[in-house]
Amino acid sequence: GMEAMATAADGDLAGSVASAARGDEIAFARIIAAYHDDLRRVCGFVMRDGTLAEDAAQNAWSIAWRKLGSLREPDRLRPWLMRIAVNEAKKLMKDRGRRSRTEIPVDVSRVAGGRDPATGIDALDALAAVDRLDADDRALLVMRYVLGFDSTELSAVVGLSPSGTRARLQRLLQRLRQELD
Repeated sequence: GMEAMATAADGDLAGSVASAARGDEIAFARIIAAYHDDLRRVCGFVMRDGTLAEDAAQNAWSIAWRKLGSLREPDRLRPWLMRIAVNEAKKLMKDRGRRSRTEIPVDVSRVAGGRDPATGIDALDALAAVDRLDADDRALLVMRYVLGFDSTELSAVVGLSPSGTRARLQRLLQRLRQELD
């Protein structure tokens, strides 16, 4: 399914990462083409502002271009990019000193569907409740339910172990479940 597809795409991108790290702008453009939508979507959820999300994503790309040589494992490209994007989104929010309230429409066709068997929470209900969460929690939910990150990928973004990440997601979803009831 989706994960197999992502893995195949990541395999092709490993070569692009190596070339881009050596300064190949065409290779970097391939990486941008592959991940820009995901980056912008995560920034949008974190910031709740689609216009600023585009700025945050652009900032993230210029940082990624500078730091690509420091990425040890090309197969961790997606979580590495997401961590940069989430940090940039939070930084921009702080700089603007406001939490703007523009609704980000959730494209339901792109949500990694339905009920989460682990928690019994419907992905759309969870996303509807994200407004009341802080930026990090919103990032975690959008990566899990919209982008379909597994706990290994998520852990690479949030800097916890996979089991620590699952526990954090559990707590977050328990809190949401109480709010949703």
